Amino acid sequence: MPDIEAICIAGPTASGKSALALALAVLRPIEIVSVDSALVYRGMDIGTAKPTSAERAAVPHHLIDIRDPRESYSAAEFVRDARQLIDEIRARGRMPVLVGGTMLYFKVLLHGLDEMPAADAAIRARIEQQARERGWPALHAELARVDPVTAARLAPADSQRIQRALEVWQTSGKPLSAFHSARMTSETSQADTLPLFSLEPAERSWLHARIEQRFDAMLAAGFLDEVRALKARGDLSPALPSMRCVGYRQAWAALDAEFPLAELRARGIAATRQLAKRQLTWLRGMPSRQVLVVDETSDPAELAGRLLQAVDAGPS
Repeated sequence: MPDIEAICIAGPTASGKSALALALAVLRPIEIVSVDSALVYRGMDIGTAKPTSAERAAVPHHLIDIRDPRESYSAAEFVRDARQLIDEIRARGRMPVLVGGTMLYFKVLLHGLDEMPAADAAIRARIEQQARERGWPALHAELARVDPVTAARLAPADSQRIQRALEVWQTSGKPLSAFHSARMTSETSQADTLPLFSLEPAERSWLHARIEQRFDAMLAAGFLDEVRALKARGDLSPALPSMRCVGYRQAWAALDAEFPLAELRARGIAATRQLAKRQLTWLRGMPSRQVLVVDETSDPAELAGRLLQAVDAGPS
């Protein structure tokens, strides 16, 4: 095997990333580092499709259950933690396998991220008040005027990211896109030591069917009760990053009677499809990735064999 730091496995939600990683563990001594901004939260198990206790016992997993849902976790913190884990896992004679669907984490790990202004509670509160008065689409239009690059990749209702982008602009006078370092030379230089494999379907319908199956399985497993328990804590709100996660945001709104519970399934599936679309857009902006066409075979063992063959062959 070439001297690589870690294997990276990305892909849209429900594409089979976790199953592939577990299949790799049968073939090579590995440890899994989660690249998922939702899996960091304790008590959010069903709606995040968190690895089971048996899976976590079989293969060491990291960066799961490291934050309370009322806390935040940034991309910069992820890179710090992931870099430390990569060194520790390699020192144990195992291969780190970074697995997940939070594309910003992968992007920052490969490209780096310039220092951005810290959160400003007063500015954030003012933006939230403007959103209540004018609506997030109006603030998205405002963002398009000051930072068209960032606005172009955000949906008009993506409140969390619109808020942060406007906050950065109002705090620093510079657009958020100016802080994101799209250094393709950096990505190219890291492609040999941090090879990125991307699970991508040839047919979008294949992924849509898996998303529906997963959401139905979550509902059957008690997802709504999980969100009820989180609401009952009394110290969480739908404005927190944890509760803005796809599925949780829709379930919270349904429990707040913003729409009938009977609509939760359709709304949750639609939101998850939109997430998958955004994830694929991110991935297509990473030219160094190596694509595994996942709907050609859904057998994780076969995909694991393909991946290791590519790793062992080294850079082309």
